[in-house]
Amino acid sequence: MQINGIAHVQLTVTNFKVCVDFYEKLLEYFEMKRLIKTDSVLYYIGGRTGIAISKCDEQFQNEHFEQRRIGLHHLCFRTRRREDVDELYRFLQSIDTTIVHPPEDGPWAPGYYSVLFEDPDGIRLEANYVPGKGHLEPTATIGPAGPLGGKAGL
Repeated sequence: MQINGIAHVQLTVTNFKVCVDFYEKLLEYFEMKRLIKTDSVLYYIGGRTGIAISKCDEQFQNEHFEQRRIGLHHLCFRTRRREDVDELYRFLQSIDTTIVHPPEDGPWAPGYYSVLFEDPDGIRLEANYVPGKGHLEPTATIGPAGPLGGKAGL
């Protein structure tokens, strides 16, 4: 069986109110549509993608996101044009987002171009552009270091 993509990703955050403000701005910038907004869940869809933000249990309120801990490493959105990455970078600056790296070329696929940033909880988010189908092209190959080229900074 071949899957048809990822239906949705749900991120759990500690500072729900602040994160909701951030994600509403970001996901509306991505032209996604809000389906749910409660005291504990925010859910948007668009671009064949669903993103849910949920409030953590109170017992975890004082914990912080650790990129190298078991679980999510980072979430990457794919853009349609290289210029979209640059435009997103300017938008992120306008809403005082923590930028890990500004738009730059990367070795992970021919033409790979991305910006890396964090939500208010420090969860790493990326937006990239890869021309054509990138590694989804049937003839694409992945080097010996894997699809991320061994780079640990993402």
